[in-house]
Amino acid sequence: MQTIAVAIVNWNTRDFLHTCLQGVLAEGPAQVVVADNGSSDGSVEMVRRDFPSVTLLVNPENPGYGTASNRAVSSCSAEYVLVLNSDTEIRPGALRVLGDYLDRYERVGVVGPRLLNPEGTLQESCFPFPRPLFPLTKRFTPAHSPDRPRQVPWVVGAALAIRRTAFQAVGGFDESYHMYFEEVDLAYRLSMAGWETHFTPDAEVIHHIGASTRQRRIEMLLHTRVSGLAFFRRHHRGIPLAVGLAMEYAFTLGRLLRDSARYCFARSSARRDQLKEDLGVWRELLRWRSSAGHS
Repeated sequence: MQTIAVAIVNWNTRDFLHTCLQGVLAEGPAQVVVADNGSSDGSVEMVRRDFPSVTLLVNPENPGYGTASNRAVSSCSAEYVLVLNSDTEIRPGALRVLGDYLDRYERVGVVGPRLLNPEGTLQESCFPFPRPLFPLTKRFTPAHSPDRPRQVPWVVGAALAIRRTAFQAVGGFDESYHMYFEEVDLAYRLSMAGWETHFTPDAEVIHHIGASTRQRRIEMLLHTRVSGLAFFRRHHRGIPLAVGLAMEYAFTLGRLLRDSARYCFARSSARRDQLKEDLGVWRELLRWRSSAGHS
């Protein structure tokens, strides 16, 4: 097996990052790189103090997941790199399994492990690509059987073992996505270039979902939906794009009217947050419609 490096992106998740690094280093990777996105919780100081062997890239501000991941991967010399969220814990043997998998299947550009919730239950991690109806959200059904290795459309970006040759051939993560859909976009471009994305249950990673994004929930919800729309507009043209956008306009306007009425009749922080998300997406749709009309 070729050596495998680990690249981790962190934003204000010091305690999760500490646990993540302990598990990673116990597996003996070729190299570990942490890209910190302007954390203010002492993450940088913790890495320097407790993990001096780790290569630390300090971004003074948060450039986004894709940009930070690209920088971290570029700092690795190994052909295989496991890109991890900081809120993950790898199970023993996961690095070896993922490296062996990439050795065995030469057309695989990305392979994802089985993701588990902290209590040990299965976390869905493989999905089909967005379709024309409602492109803006991740309303997808699972695309795989979690008990056997197989080719899938895309795997959740919490843990991605990548082949650098394939990753670099398609330009890495698209840095125009600030957050969310980077892994969907990467898998789509890999598939267009003849590479495959796979899933293997023989490697397991625990994922504490959204540890960093809970800090700015509304902003992150908006990023999810806007990034989904950006993905669809980037990779579809003609009738599929027109149908998808029309459905999204109708869906978003309907939600906006519904949630406005709910908030008027029974005000709560949860309903206020939902209304903020709806308004943000509606503004983005109008902005994009205006820019398209002048392009």
